[in-house]
Amino acid sequence: MISLAGIPKKLLAPVLFVFLSLGFLPLGIGLQPALAVDVLGQTASANPPSSNPIEQALIDLKSEDAAVRNKAAEVLIEKGDASLIPRLDEIREVGGRAVRQAVKPVVDLLKNRANLMSESPDSRRSAAADLASAGRMEAIPYLKEAAQREQVWWVRYTMEESQHFLELNSGDPAVRLGAVKQLGELRSLNSVPALKELVEAARQAEATDELKALTTAAEAAIDHIESWSWWAGIMETIFRGISLSSILLIMSLGLAIVFGLMGVINMAHGELMMIGAYATFITQQAFITWFSPDVFDWYFPVALPVAFLAAAVFGWVLEATVIRFLYGRLLETLLATWGVSLILMQAARVYFGDLTAVIAPGALRGGAQVMVGVYLPYNRIFIIVLSIICVLGIYFLLFRSNLGIRVRSVTQNRNMSACLGIPTRKVDSYTFAFASGLAGIAGWALTMVGNVDPGLGQNYIVDSFMVVVTGGVGKLAGTIWASLGIGGLNKLIEPFSGAVYGKVFILIGVILFLQWRPQGLFAAKGRSADA
Repeated sequence: MISLAGIPKKLLAPVLFVFLSLGFLPLGIGLQPALAVDVLGQTASANPPSSNPIEQALIDLKSEDAAVRNKAAEVLIEKGDASLIPRLDEIREVGGRAVRQAVKPVVDLLKNRANLMSESPDSRRSAAADLASAGRMEAIPYLKEAAQREQVWWVRYTMEESQHFLELNSGDPAVRLGAVKQLGELRSLNSVPALKELVEAARQAEATDELKALTTAAEAAIDHIESWSWWAGIMETIFRGISLSSILLIMSLGLAIVFGLMGVINMAHGELMMIGAYATFITQQAFITWFSPDVFDWYFPVALPVAFLAAAVFGWVLEATVIRFLYGRLLETLLATWGVSLILMQAARVYFGDLTAVIAPGALRGGAQVMVGVYLPYNRIFIIVLSIICVLGIYFLLFRSNLGIRVRSVTQNRNMSACLGIPTRKVDSYTFAFASGLAGIAGWALTMVGNVDPGLGQNYIVDSFMVVVTGGVGKLAGTIWASLGIGGLNKLIEPFSGAVYGKVFILIGVILFLQWRPQGLFAAKGRSADA
């Protein structure tokens, strides 16, 4: 035994420290392997199975085993939500092709499920349609829940249609039968291919009795849907006919005034419409360059007076430099204005190119789904309303104002009007400018339904002349009825004969009509009829 009695007190503490260190050294050496084993054990279990199924599924989604990935995807679809999308996007970015293929349907489903609660009706409707196209049965409860709280009927219709479309793949025969009947009641045109597949499958020799039982319901649903689709097509055709009639009416109003007042065949009237369209395009570009994007949609109402004035000024110059010297010479006015139209088209092609486009303002994008299968674009509705406004404006101008009295007096008897002190020369000039401005308004409106190109006016000039001649020269009521007739017949014939032959049949019909009634629908009365 070691004695510490002879050690000075100053050295007692260091000596004790040394002895204690030597005593515990073997214990420390003996503990090192145990410590190493513990560290290795922790390292070996760095990725233990997680108690959270979502976290475990995110880990398994990176597995090389396809079965493990698929099971993980099923778990995420069943229990996940939109908050997982950023993490799934990260996995998709760093993963291989197999991982990306496993992640994509999960991300799409979670996004669409979240969009079912979006504030935008279009987003909710698009999400419901995407869920149906994905074919995931897991989406049925979410679609059913979303449809119950949906207030917009057309969005609710799409949600119900998507739900029943997915139920067609159910393993329960009663659910499938109910889905077939519901799709028929919804008049779902999108489900017709799937219903026809059911009918074809039931006709196979190996078809089960349950599948055959669906045949009668599926055939009845298809007949109901196709019958409604035929009527919906008729209603849409009528709407397109009215829309085309409105375009022809706006185009023909100015032409009817010029032809009826001055006896001028203005073949450049279509190019005046083109000027209005390009004025709208220039106004749009000015807003893009000089104004904030927040006020971009205001370019369209601003472009209205710009288009009117641009076409009116050009018409005034055309009348003063060309038309003035050709009054009473129809063939010469036709050839001269035709030459002007060629010059204008080529000038537009050189300066603007062959194709430019005008972006529709937000209020005129999209359309109204008034009923199943009947979709009315806002831009077409706008043109119909515009044509009504133009007709009312011209009516009050011609029949309820002093200027209108002068115009009508010059139209009926130019010499007598001059004797009464009416400046017929100024009336001609102002009226031609006003009619040209109406063509500019037509071009302003047409930018909403098509591209702006140098041949824009050529697409409507022939039909506009047919409207003017068929309705009766200088007759506002005749122009309205003729535009409705020609535009409506054009759209009714097109589905059966095509666009080209449709125009040929319309032209033949107009020629035959004029053979029977040369003065048009509304013939001139009084002294002007005998002139």
